[in-house]
Amino acid sequence: MKNIDRFAVTEAQLRALVAEGLKDGGDWCDLYFEDTVYNDFLLRDSEVNSAGYHVDYGCGIRVLKGEKTGYAYSESTAFPDLLRAARSAASIASVTGAGETRPFRSCGSTAAPGVNHYPVLLDWNSADCGEFAPFLKRIEAVIRSRESRTLKVIGMLSWSMSEILMYNSLGELTSDSRPLGSISVQVIFRQGERIETTNVSRSLRAGAEMICDEVAEDLISRAVRNVDQLFEARRPKGGQMPVVMGAGASGILLHEAMGHAFEADFNRKGQSVFAGKMGSRICRSGINIIDDGTLTASRGSCNFDDEGVPGQKTYMVTDGILTSYLHDRISAWSYGVAPTGNGRRESFRYNPIPRMRATYMESGCDGSVQDLIASVKKGIFVDQFANGQVKIGEGDFTFYVKSGALIENGRLTMPVKDINIIGNGPQALADIKAVASDLRIDEGTWTCGKEQSVAVSCGIPSVLVGNLTVGGE
Repeated sequence: MKNIDRFAVTEAQLRALVAEGLKDGGDWCDLYFEDTVYNDFLLRDSEVNSAGYHVDYGCGIRVLKGEKTGYAYSESTAFPDLLRAARSAASIASVTGAGETRPFRSCGSTAAPGVNHYPVLLDWNSADCGEFAPFLKRIEAVIRSRESRTLKVIGMLSWSMSEILMYNSLGELTSDSRPLGSISVQVIFRQGERIETTNVSRSLRAGAEMICDEVAEDLISRAVRNVDQLFEARRPKGGQMPVVMGAGASGILLHEAMGHAFEADFNRKGQSVFAGKMGSRICRSGINIIDDGTLTASRGSCNFDDEGVPGQKTYMVTDGILTSYLHDRISAWSYGVAPTGNGRRESFRYNPIPRMRATYMESGCDGSVQDLIASVKKGIFVDQFANGQVKIGEGDFTFYVKSGALIENGRLTMPVKDINIIGNGPQALADIKAVASDLRIDEGTWTCGKEQSVAVSCGIPSVLVGNLTVGGE
């Protein structure tokens, strides 16, 4: 396996490190090696005047003893340094005290994935970096040529490659090479004394083939598409009303307000509104909500999660019934089920915890987004949310609307701004009246922060929620 040589370790040494981790009576030990190289170019003031290069290298060692976790890491993979980290993790896990539980037992050996979910056509290391700065400058030039109100363009191109090696006390040795390329563009527009801003991005687990005219045109067209609406938007009257969420980026509300509540650690600790509701109906029939690690080139996909479990497609809600939480190895052990491939971590410095990958709702059969809008006498259409707040325990959420429009008598009328959508996750799920047939996975630079930051994706078809609070005038 190529990454053994990269980290200068042998299989015999891996076995010795695990043995050291278990010597004080530990039930489980795993090793996570990482070598990540990150680069970025920044365009500002019409020039690419900043570039960055960063290397993250090391190994994290985890020891489990019952429900106790010992974790230590080393930024060196020299065997003596790794041995000290293994001893530290074992000592932490073996600290005596209250709360002793049954021994941890893994679900058993996991099979290797059959496909690579992020094939690379042009390796970043083989690409001509001299083309990257002109690529960003072309994007700015075309934006300015199409929209005379452009005041400033800020663009960033970043790419990374992570080489991962994992080994555990079952003797499983897994390796993964994870590419990630991202392009983000912020455009500031001015009309008279008024300033408006738009942000667009594209992020894929792909190679430098994504530096192409097709991607550039997608970013440019989205950046200038709704400039008139930005300046025309007004704050409407608030109140209780139906809300149509547009396909794609509206999936962030699904991720935040509902997806986190399906993560098994919150449910195992009784902190989620869905704790104890496995097998219960939580929304109308026909609704399926998925967390998927197998979408080709998706930012959230994984051949293996960060515990060596193969990436997979997990139905959290099937035909309106709660059918699965999102599990790492620890929660799977606690529930007596197989892990779902959701054990993720920010880097080797962090312990893995249950995290989402690409979270979305499947298409429904209630027509098009136009049909959903036409069914609403008075309400709000939202196609992009910005920052929001969610209380996992209660399920209450508040999201700021970045882009939307008033619905009056089944038609989109005035563009709206400066409003919040307020509701409760379980109630919003139960109050879904219609799901369109236009599922779209948004390919923006979504990053989820739950103690740690990880790359994720989200998506949704157009959805009509019967009643939410719109915070307006």
